[in-house]
Amino acid sequence: MATFSYCQIEDPSCFWVTMKGCGPYIVDEIEYKNLNAEMNQFYDKSYKDVDEVKPLVVEEGQMCVVFSEELGCWCRAIIKSMKYCTDHYQTECFLVDYAKYIFLKSEGIRVAPEAFMQIPYRAKKCRLYRTKPVTLHVDFFEDTAKIVPAKRWDSAATRYFQNLLKASTQMKAKLCAIEDNTFDVFLYVTIKDEKVCVNDDLVSKNFAHFEEAKENTGSSGDYQESQTSLNLESLPVKIANSTLALRPGLFRKKVSTNLETGLAVSSSFLEEKYQRSSTDVNENAVPIAKAILGLPFKENSEVHADRLQQFSNPDPLKTRIIEDDQQSFQSFSGKRNLVFLSNKIEPSSVLETAPLLDDLKKELTRKNFLGPNFTESYCWPPVARGCDVVVISNEGNDPLLYIPPVLTFLQLESCYKALPSRNGPLALILCPGWKKAQLVFELLKTYGRCSRQLHPMLIILGQNKEAGNVKIRGCELIVTTPYSLLRLLEHQCLLFCRLCHLVLDEIEVLFSDAAKQIFTILDCYKKAFVTEEWEYSPHQIIAVGTHWNKHIAHLIKEFMNDPYIVITSMEEASIYGNVQQVVQPCMNTERIAELLKILDFTHNNHQKVLVFTNSVNEAEMIHKALKSSSICSLKIHKESEFNVKYVLEQWTKNYSSGTPVVLVLTDDCMQPLGITDATCVIHFSFPSPRIFGQRLHSMSDNFCDVIKDSSVDQECTKARSVVLLTEDSACHALGFLHYLQRAEAEIPPELHDFAAKMLEAKEDKKASRPLCACVKILGICKNRTVCPDRHQINLQIDMTQNIPENIRLTPGYVTILPLHIVNATNYFGRIVDKKKDQYTMLAEEINEYFKQPNNKISVKNVEKLAFYGLCEKTLFHRVQVIEIPPKEEENVFFSVGIKYIDEGRTSQVPSYQLLHLPARFQSLPPQAVEFVVCRVKPIDNETEWNPKVTHYINHKIKGRLHEAKIVHTLGNTAWVDPMVRITRLSDLKVSVNEYNVRSEILSTGLGTDNPEHLTQLQKLCGHVKVLDHAKNLEPLSIKEDTPGPQKASNPQNMSRQDSSTENCNSSKNTFWNHQCDGVAESKEAEDSTLHQRKCFYPEIKWFQNEETVTVKVKVANVADCKCEFFKEKVVFSASSGEKLYLADMELHQYILGEKSTCVIKDKEVIIVLMKEKKGAWCQLLKNKNPHVSLDFEHWEDFEDKSPFPVGTKKLHCSAAVTEEWVDSSEDSGTESDE
Repeated sequence: MATFSYCQIEDPSCFWVTMKGCGPYIVDEIEYKNLNAEMNQFYDKSYKDVDEVKPLVVEEGQMCVVFSEELGCWCRAIIKSMKYCTDHYQTECFLVDYAKYIFLKSEGIRVAPEAFMQIPYRAKKCRLYRTKPVTLHVDFFEDTAKIVPAKRWDSAATRYFQNLLKASTQMKAKLCAIEDNTFDVFLYVTIKDEKVCVNDDLVSKNFAHFEEAKENTGSSGDYQESQTSLNLESLPVKIANSTLALRPGLFRKKVSTNLETGLAVSSSFLEEKYQRSSTDVNENAVPIAKAILGLPFKENSEVHADRLQQFSNPDPLKTRIIEDDQQSFQSFSGKRNLVFLSNKIEPSSVLETAPLLDDLKKELTRKNFLGPNFTESYCWPPVARGCDVVVISNEGNDPLLYIPPVLTFLQLESCYKALPSRNGPLALILCPGWKKAQLVFELLKTYGRCSRQLHPMLIILGQNKEAGNVKIRGCELIVTTPYSLLRLLEHQCLLFCRLCHLVLDEIEVLFSDAAKQIFTILDCYKKAFVTEEWEYSPHQIIAVGTHWNKHIAHLIKEFMNDPYIVITSMEEASIYGNVQQVVQPCMNTERIAELLKILDFTHNNHQKVLVFTNSVNEAEMIHKALKSSSICSLKIHKESEFNVKYVLEQWTKNYSSGTPVVLVLTDDCMQPLGITDATCVIHFSFPSPRIFGQRLHSMSDNFCDVIKDSSVDQECTKARSVVLLTEDSACHALGFLHYLQRAEAEIPPELHDFAAKMLEAKEDKKASRPLCACVKILGICKNRTVCPDRHQINLQIDMTQNIPENIRLTPGYVTILPLHIVNATNYFGRIVDKKKDQYTMLAEEINEYFKQPNNKISVKNVEKLAFYGLCEKTLFHRVQVIEIPPKEEENVFFSVGIKYIDEGRTSQVPSYQLLHLPARFQSLPPQAVEFVVCRVKPIDNETEWNPKVTHYINHKIKGRLHEAKIVHTLGNTAWVDPMVRITRLSDLKVSVNEYNVRSEILSTGLGTDNPEHLTQLQKLCGHVKVLDHAKNLEPLSIKEDTPGPQKASNPQNMSRQDSSTENCNSSKNTFWNHQCDGVAESKEAEDSTLHQRKCFYPEIKWFQNEETVTVKVKVANVADCKCEFFKEKVVFSASSGEKLYLADMELHQYILGEKSTCVIKDKEVIIVLMKEKKGAWCQLLKNKNPHVSLDFEHWEDFEDKSPFPVGTKKLHCSAAVTEEWVDSSEDSGTESDE
């Protein structure tokens, strides 16, 4: 047993020690001291001419001697990596006698004479013998956790191991084996006079498990001497002590329980273990199975986890695919990590060995960073070296993929010395929108504290002239958006004069929303470094995203220099690799016949075909069918008699040209086989997205590099994927359709039909969700397929909400009071009745009531949806409880979620603050109404308003009365256009428009015109299925005003007390006044697949005289026209081609049905209604309808006045004569504002 002290610790599988005492591998410490003295004398005094001891060539892996400033002496070293900077190479060297890493210029490297290399390295690399890491695998669906083997050490295990060694007073080890120049040891430490075996201790604390004993762990032939070895004699690798072979048996029960069957744990245990567990980056992924094309397959090949190794070779190697090496069917259920690389990269899977600043690593640890994850482990190294990088991954929207290594590179100030001494950033990060830019900027501020001051700036510019006022003096890092950058470039023409690093965040979003702007920026960047002064300066482009985009290929070819392409999604890698995607529609019962046709017409190049299915029975059926058709066929599944070795032998045989070999297999066989050289994959069963990528991985050796070989086209591609699309394939059709569109594959109509049905089914599942905010505010939702909210009208939610009486009875112009500002165009507030406002009187009564201390009765049992009183400062509010914590989380002072029913805002308050609200204060229905300002949207294709605009509008309108015209209503939401603040000048007896809210938004430069807003809303309410709305509604009940739980007195039920009968009778009319459909913003292709019969509301214009009302219904090629007259309504129906039109019009006043007529004239239907009482109608219908408007061409001499009275003269039927005021008054209002 040898005694030693540690030098450097990375984890229990990688730590360096210095041995003491005597032994075959131990050199006396005096010899190292003599060696150091000789080297110092040789390099300091012997050679006056330094060039004589400088190497002619400096390469990675080269042995050398360097001077360590920290140690103050010359040291033996190995060159680990090199970075090119301005006028020199920055090298990283590993001191082999001290286990330290140092950075220095290449000029500081000296030749290492053979005489100085005779003594073995003082620092010996060790690992704990047969002690392997574990991690906690959590199954959230089954609420269980399993301790399973891992490929890397948990950070908690590493810290515990480090603390053990630091706290020890003595360390000894038993040498068990030597493999790959690493000592396998059983480590013993003495802590407070107690001897502990570290191997056993890690296992007992569930940080590790013992690997089962093997007959032979190596041979003398496996261990060879070399210049970079330990310079020890060859030694057979064997177990040093026979008792060690039994050690795993001591833990056999624990290992069996935890690692094989899994361990069901309680929530407290789960929480404790999960906090200790870190993200297992390489848990299911091991590195390159085949190092270079042509070498035989070798199982269990390991990654040399040397810190900051050279991560690539200047000469591109064959693309690698990293795959799991576990050879069992059961392990397939876990997710495999696969990566596609254009150049070789050595991953940095542990934070301690990542190529980052030490202070940055500490800050990441303080922030509980659990990475690097699988993608980060591959993209950090090339980014940190200043190389061009493209990263496509499911985590591609995470800024930490590039922020830490970019900050690390920016610390190398010497790399930027050749740049002109002007103002300008060194790095520029382009984000797809202001929200992502804000997130990136906050992360830069957090982690930028660990480095030299870069003075980052977030620049978001509007369409006004603020770009000219931006000062970038001293700023070295800018975060912005493409549109903002182009506005800045108009005023800052030298912005790119020092720019070295350009980062494109969420590259697929940038190219889809602003491709033209991105390429304009890239052209400017490319032109900037053409001059000589850029010859010795870095220039780097980093593009990260989640999906491959066709524009990325152009980006790589035209603007990048031999980039590192990292793709951790195999389906995206197949698009890059030009895999031909074919979709073959067929019936489920015809798949075998279709499969045989495909194989008959298989191209000669496609000689290795995999047929994937997800069941054993199908695999057997396919195999028999192929055999009966004389096709060379193999099969494998978990019940087959063929083993993996036999199938691989048959697969790798050389077959005659034109003879395809077909392997039929189930999905759980992919991993053990490890096939990557298939030329064609046939998906007999439709795959899920995860399985689809793993199947495509089987062809990864034949992926084409379309970037380097521009001649490759779709017709002669080597790899081919064929999907059999059946009637049972609808489950994943929507995502598969989007994938094929990005792959530019031919898409059959059947897939479009499946996708449209899936989209409709998804919308049906979201029936209980709230209506999408984007649909309300913008008129359209850009991310409909991933948006969790509803995009079609739910009659029971939207149409049966109890609308305040002042909306229902007063369509047109109203006075509104905004109280809660959600964003620049979305507010909650009240409609105010200037004559007699019921809420104002109620609020006074409530405040008078609660001023009496005896009336402040706290609520003991809080109920969800019940109504209570709440004191806020000096005012009392009516609130409704909308959320109560689970009973197990309740305590004496638990908080509940509430909604202020008269203001619209929500909050969290302690339950004891809720007060009993008498029933008489609940009779008035909730007064909060949602308002949306129409015809304005954010600039630059944004979907959310910039907080600058929201804050400005909030400050301007909150709590102030405004006049507005309601142009559309839906449930409790009212769309207004315009919304104007009017100030009355009492002395002059006139009123003036102080400002128009829409104009104020436009004036900020962050908003733009949205002319399609109302059109989209009308389209949303223009295609609805014909249903009897009344049948779908439950009758409204009127509850007694009784004491007890406040739930009994619901204002929403009380609001319809006087008109419940009318509601039930007129619900059909309400339905037609608000027609709707959830596919308004979907593509026409999706709309065309909805086969249900639709009913449309026709366009109607009307005018009147003293005795009659004339209604003109515009329907082209009208047929089957029918018109029914009643005293209070008119029902019109007709057809035009395949369209059915229906208008059920509940009239504002009564008519004489027997004297009313309907005729067809000049391609339109004219209905003449005889008024029961002579006089002017203020409106045609009882309820507002967007399809009904005035016909001013035939209007007769009714007084036409402004809707907002300026003087004291009152209007006559103002609501009727001003329905078309929206456009004309908007212009005049805008001018007056200025």
